[in-house]
Amino acid sequence: MGLAEYRRQMTEDRGQIRNVRAIHESSEYATDMEKVNVNLGERGYTIYIGDNILFKLGELLIQFELSKKIAVISNPTVWKFYGIKIIKSLKSAGFSPVKIIIPDGEKYKNLRTVEKIYTEMLKTGIDRKGCVVALGGGVVGDIAGFVAATYMRGVKFVQVPTTLLAQMDASIGGKTGVDHKLGKNLVGAFYQPMFVLVDISTLDTLPEREFRAGLAEVIKYGVIRDSSLFKFLEENREQILNRDRDALNYIISRSCEIKARIVEQDEREETGLRSILNFGHTIGHAIEATTGYRKYLHGEAVAMGMMAEAKISDVLTDCKNRFRIAELINGYFSFKKVRNISNDISHFIGYDKKISDDEIKIFLIRNIGQAEIDSIEIKRLKKIINAEEQL
Repeated sequence: MGLAEYRRQMTEDRGQIRNVRAIHESSEYATDMEKVNVNLGERGYTIYIGDNILFKLGELLIQFELSKKIAVISNPTVWKFYGIKIIKSLKSAGFSPVKIIIPDGEKYKNLRTVEKIYTEMLKTGIDRKGCVVALGGGVVGDIAGFVAATYMRGVKFVQVPTTLLAQMDASIGGKTGVDHKLGKNLVGAFYQPMFVLVDISTLDTLPEREFRAGLAEVIKYGVIRDSSLFKFLEENREQILNRDRDALNYIISRSCEIKARIVEQDEREETGLRSILNFGHTIGHAIEATTGYRKYLHGEAVAMGMMAEAKISDVLTDCKNRFRIAELINGYFSFKKVRNISNDISHFIGYDKKISDDEIKIFLIRNIGQAEIDSIEIKRLKKIINAEEQL
């Protein structure tokens, strides 16, 4: 689907498309929020997607039975832009928000940060009927979700993602956790939010590098589940990189739908289906660990991981799409490929959560939009990786 076709569809579905920038926090416009439901029975929830909708947070929270005190966990960068709006929304709904600011960056996604948050919540009197609001990107969401899952054996929480990666991937599905020195996300819990509030306007303040990094997850959805989304990414690169509102609305909404449908079928990765969402992550996580979580953003590592895993698919299945996948990724990213760290990557893959009985789940691309999960011996996978001149 091209952008022009999508805009025509939006016009038919919604009536005339409005200029949301001129509306400024209009309650009337809130009815135009996209809604993607994650159907998990009692744990089910809604993803609200719209433009300039942060002010709706307090109103949406009123429907739940919560204590007045609410912890808002964020980092200094995000708080500078959106903290006042969130506090204003919560206070106008009768809540007493408690601001908790944590350092920015993956290196702070650990149990030390979690303990500091526990202490702050205890000191300020947040009780078992309290709530945690995660305001920020994937790191904030993962930490805040894990805190909510474990504080007083579990309190309610809400995701308010402000990065592209978090808006259509990290905030959805209930995966929470922190890193260990031996690997990424090795300590965590499945814990679903009450709802997710995706405000596309927050992407206006996202640095270019982080915005592009988030596109790796959108590309992933196209590769594993939707050839039309993949084609949209190929045909609308300029509009997407210019952060065209309609283009962003489409790729975010479609990505949320794909993830929601997969999570519904395999919430806790018990059937193996949800593992398909980890395409690019096996090697991507190993690249992050190898480089100390400092050289690459998560999305950048995943993008490199997807190219490498598409290459592995070619070795194992004679996949004919790895060059098309690489071309699309290279159109959105300009990083230098990783060289001479194959042995280190092989080492960290040995700590991957998908290992069982000396085998690891690998994601094989049969065609664009068609992927499947298979198992391969760790030794064989390492042999393939080490045989490559570069990933």
